[in-house]
Amino acid sequence: MITVYHGGTEIIKQPVCRFGRPNLDFGQGFYVTDVKEQAIQWAIRMSERRGMTPLLNRYNLDRDAILSIGRCKVFSAYDADWLEFIIACRQGADPSKEYDYIEGGVANDRVIDTVNLYILGLMDLNTALGRLSEHRPNNQMCLLNQALTDKYLEYDSTETI
Repeated sequence: MITVYHGGTEIIKQPVCRFGRPNLDFGQGFYVTDVKEQAIQWAIRMSERRGMTPLLNRYNLDRDAILSIGRCKVFSAYDADWLEFIIACRQGADPSKEYDYIEGGVANDRVIDTVNLYILGLMDLNTALGRLSEHRPNNQMCLLNQALTDKYLEYDSTETI
């Protein structure tokens, strides 16, 4: 079991996988991270947009169980496979539908300019990968299968930030 976090403005005791926005990094699912500070920063960002209190939801995730039985994709770096997957998801192709669980780097403010320049054809793949390799990925996990989420993600608590 590992501790994971979901930052936002609502207490979420029973996550719904297909409730989130479409066209995100790893598709429409329930996103958590094992990087507490990353979840806190996201909660603050969302609270500023919504004019609400930032909250940090904490869960216990049996990651090993999901990896052993689910259809999973884990990206260990900002590489060509990650880049193409992110682009496909953000453009609505939804390659995530083939998976129950996806884990890897966030296409955040540190790397999104490179992703966008590559999408626009203003940067070739090797240049984009060179720029991406300068960054250590923050980690996100996208839960896409409701049955596995219900079984292997356990709500722990929520704190106000």
